[in-house]
Amino acid sequence: MANTPNRVALYSRVSTTHGQDPELQLRELREYAASRGWTIIREYTDLGISGSKDSRPALNRLMADAHQRKFDAVLVWKLDRFARSLRHLVNALAEFEALGLAFISLRDNLDLSTPAGRLMFQIIGAMAEFERSLIQERVRAGIRNARAKGKKIGRPGTKVNPAAVLVLRSGGESVRAIAAQLNSSVGTVSRILAASAQMAQARLAEVLHA
Repeated sequence: MANTPNRVALYSRVSTTHGQDPELQLRELREYAASRGWTIIREYTDLGISGSKDSRPALNRLMADAHQRKFDAVLVWKLDRFARSLRHLVNALAEFEALGLAFISLRDNLDLSTPAGRLMFQIIGAMAEFERSLIQERVRAGIRNARAKGKKIGRPGTKVNPAAVLVLRSGGESVRAIAAQLNSSVGTVSRILAASAQMAQARLAEVLHA
């Protein structure tokens, strides 16, 4: 992970502008940065945007600036203010690690520039992988159950079984290959994968916000 940060970026988010003020988060973040002797390079704030949104203007700018190494660390108030899902959190933290940037969540006492923080990152990653394995096993069980009942997984003129699509995709098959194997169209397979991704993000969000 990164060395001790000197330049930090602050990120805050509120889901609604009615009764919620990002200054509550930013004030604590500024005070913490000052206590550590860090220079705040920029504050990124998303107003009135749900944490489940795939795209957030301020967060997108932060990630772009991270790739340009405009700061040494990202400081957030809580993990649920930053990540939209457990998978998103793991991917973002891995991206920061690859860039040599630290990540600190103030209220969660998570500082990935420390050995304890790096250990926590490994635990978070293991949780995400475990959730992924559970999802894969559920869809495989669904396929086995369907076949045991004599149901066909894919056939012309009917809807494709989403479980079959997910299992083939988890095995590394391309969208075109899946469509060919299930006698379906590329568009149908793509829609199934997109819907599945949204459902998985919703489940992971529940875990993250629990």
